[in-house]
Amino acid sequence: MPEVVSTTDDHRWWRDAVIYEVYVRSFGDADGDGVGDLAGITERLPHLKWLGVDAVWITPFYTSPQHDHGYDVADYCDVDPLFGDLADADALLARARELGLRVIVDLVPNHSSSEHPWFRAALAAEPGSPERARYLFRTGRQGGEQPPNNWESVFGGPAWTRVGETDQWYLNLFDSTQPDFDWRNPEVGDMFEGVLRFWLDRGVDGFRVDVAHGLFKEESLRDQVVPERAPAGETRAMVERTLDDEPMWDQPEVHDVYRRWAKVLDEHGPDRMAVAEAWTQTPESLARFIRPDELDQAFNFAWLLADWSAAAFAQVITDTIAAVRPVDSTPTWVLSNHDVIRHVTRYGGGTTGLARARAATLAMLALPGASYIYQGEELGLEEVEVAPEHRQDPTWHRGGGKFRDGCRVPMPWAGGAPPYDFGPGSGQPWLPQPLDWADLTVAAQRGTPGSTLEFYRSALAARRAELAGAGADVEMLDAGPDVLAFRRGDVTVVLNAGDTACALPDGEVVIASGPVDGDLPPDTTVWLRG
Repeated sequence: MPEVVSTTDDHRWWRDAVIYEVYVRSFGDADGDGVGDLAGITERLPHLKWLGVDAVWITPFYTSPQHDHGYDVADYCDVDPLFGDLADADALLARARELGLRVIVDLVPNHSSSEHPWFRAALAAEPGSPERARYLFRTGRQGGEQPPNNWESVFGGPAWTRVGETDQWYLNLFDSTQPDFDWRNPEVGDMFEGVLRFWLDRGVDGFRVDVAHGLFKEESLRDQVVPERAPAGETRAMVERTLDDEPMWDQPEVHDVYRRWAKVLDEHGPDRMAVAEAWTQTPESLARFIRPDELDQAFNFAWLLADWSAAAFAQVITDTIAAVRPVDSTPTWVLSNHDVIRHVTRYGGGTTGLARARAATLAMLALPGASYIYQGEELGLEEVEVAPEHRQDPTWHRGGGKFRDGCRVPMPWAGGAPPYDFGPGSGQPWLPQPLDWADLTVAAQRGTPGSTLEFYRSALAARRAELAGAGADVEMLDAGPDVLAFRRGDVTVVLNAGDTACALPDGEVVIASGPVDGDLPPDTTVWLRG
């Protein structure tokens, strides 16, 4: 018997929005320096309106030394000169409102830049001072020669940095230029409430909360129990969640922070929201971040991490919806972002990878809840193999074994050679673009039947036309071991993840991710009406 899973029918805008992530350095360059900026985003907003998204999420553009490309913030209430100024931020918000687009900005509360005034004051102050109490300074072991505990950085290496030749160390769960705040200090919470109000008063519609499962650590800062299967020095990145002992993540006190933030958001009207980037261990722990008095959404990375498999996708759908139902929320779905390998490449690359990426996207867009898409995926971009001499990601330079530059290469807009109209400058932008991207530019694909760009636009239009009133129930259908099939409203969705064509149910084809003639080919999704 078909299984029916459901979530809430709440109609606040973000519940079923399509939200487009802009990586600020790589979307549009207005001043010709080879690095994207706020004015460049403003110039390109009509593309997003034409594409059919509801909102844009912009990665950090605040004052920063850019050691982690803006996720090391030195001033949370100003714009880095690399990207413009506050007037440019206001102009972007105004243009988005004209186009009917919502704007979500990134917030980085787990850590600051080492150049933040607070941290500079901390280094200049004595151990035990009020200035140092805003961060996590501790005395090292073995007379101060070794870190205070065995925690490792997500980016590779120890999670502690020594203060000169003293016995003092400070915690940095990411780069040494990103010291972690001590959220048990009330000054930290007060400061961030002020940051929220600053940007809400300027007109932003919401916040994406970076490392939302961080902030608080177990107060003792005890050693982590490391399983024997994890060799010494191995970095277990946040994207690879296990049930290991994790005293640095997902502590219960963090939920009090988000209850406070929810009140601030509500004070600014019912249409303000926040979405958590919370790499938690289970769907149930993720759901705690989106209880009615906390944040509004949390990124669901389960599909992103799933293998190309109908069974895996079906399990993700049922588990995700079951997890959010008790907290009266809706799920989110995402396949790519600025921290992971683009899904065309993850699914095999080339023709096969692109076909699977389009199929997965079309299935995702049929599900209840919000869908997040990452800049360039509407062009079918693959991961770029960036040469070591051009890599800028601190995960590479700290020996973390990975680098994220390949998914951050600037957008190709037009033309036959770099910079593909990324900006008015000539030559390569801050990360080199491939020489064979001419056929993948926005200009080359716009108006071209069968292009990935036109497919995305058609898929978003079909979502609005066919599923706007479909409700939140999803009926899972049994269509065979290699086929994902479900029904929502009047639409039946079938994804063939197998190696051979499969029969289609009865119905009128609304949209397909590839050619469909009678049977459904492998690596293809179709929506059927009726």
